Parts: sequence; C-alpha cells; structure tokens
Amino acid sequence: MPNGATSTKPNSPLDLLKINVNDHTEKKNGLTYLSWAWAWAEVLKADPSAVFHVEQFDGKPYMDVNGTGMVWVTVTMFGQPRTCMLPVMDYRNKPITNPDAFAVNTAIMRCMTKAVSLHGLGLYIYAGEDVPEEAADVAFKQEQQEKVEAIVQKAVKKVVSGTPVDDASRELFAEGMIEYANKAWHVQSVNDLSDYWKNNQTQLDDLKRSHPDLYAKVRDHFTELKLKFKQLKEQS
Repeated sequence: MPNGATSTKPNSPLDLLKINVNDHTEKKNGLTYLSWAWAWAEVLKADPSAVFHVEQFDGKPYMDVNGTGMVWVTVTMFGQPRTCMLPVMDYRNKPITNPDAFAVNTAIMRCMTKAVSLHGLGLYIYAGEDVPEEAADVAFKQEQQEKVEAIVQKAVKKVVSGTPVDDASRELFAEGMIEYANKAWHVQSVNDLSDYWKNNQTQLDDLKRSHPDLYAKVRDHFTELKLKFKQLKEQS
C-alpha cells in the first residue's frame, strides 16, 4: 500500500487523525503546508456532504486588522462546524498591508486546509510534528534525546581527552537538559526523568562543582516537572 494511503474509508475525526499526510506537504520558510486540493478530496471521501464557508466582512472575504487582513473559514464535517482564522501573508509569512485578490485567495485556501485539520486530517503538522499520531511521541522523544546527547558527548570527549570543559559548554549542557525536560516531560514517566538525570550524572556533578547556580536551575526544573507529572497522574 502506498505511503499515506488508508485501507478503509475514514468515518470520523479519529480516523482522519491516523492518516499520514507527509507525501502531500511542502515546506516554505519554516512552515509546513498541506495541499488544499488533496485535503479537500480526502474530506469528501470521508463526508460527501462536507462544506466550507468563507466569512464576509463588509462585503470582503477578510477582516481588516489595522490595514492587514485576516480570513475566517468554517469547515463542516460530520455535522460539526469548525472555524479557523489565518492572516493574509506574503512569502516571508508577514501580514500584507492592503492585500490583493491573489493573496486573499491563497490565504483562504490555506485557512480552509487548517480548518480541515481541526477535524483531524493533518493536525499533527500544525503541532510541528513530522509523523502521524501513533509514532509522534516516540519520534519526538528520540529527537530531543539525540539533541541533548550530542551536547553531552561534546563535554564527555573533552573530559576524556583532558581538555578543560569551558563555561560555554557547561551552559549549553544545562540549557539542553532543561529544553529536553520542557519538551518531553509530558510523554514520559517520573522514572524516565529520574533515569535521564542519572544517565547524565557525571556531567551534572561537574556542573555542580563549577556552576552551582546552573546546577540548581536544572535540578529545580526537573523537580518541578516531576511534581507536575505526579499531580497529573493523581488527577487522572
């Protein structure tokens, strides 16, 4: 079966969430766009009665916001309307002053596609993910792990070779630990965070000796996140 294909017709937002849309996207200036034509074709496969509506403001298909434009599009699927807004932007992803018809039309179709994502199709690309829901957590954890590990390994090589570890490396290590915890704590357990701390114990001990303030910042951050995790578990 080709990548991105599904074996059964999607009948609900939960089915749409599972569709891999990667083969139908393109990246421009750091943003990922899903083909509106392909997206709407998938919508009609799932719900032939689906419609989309462009809001009008004083006879114009966009809201004036201090001289720039904001389009509003509502997509109704399975009897459920969902509305999304999007600025009319140029190639730099900056709002356009007094937008022309072409720019407004482009914004409308992109906004329609984004509204479709609120029903499930391609939603993960707007969360900055690169894979569908089933694999997103695993891939995200791996990406963050590798990023921090690269920082850690730099420090380890310096220690093994006898090269002094500079302040910039220690600061980068501390920032990497905090960034990893910030972005990945919600898909881990308390034990995972504790294990990650232990796996980096040598570098943390070095940080504690050389920069006790940075060490305390990292330690307090991990402690706070573990507490939040426990509280969420108790509430669930």
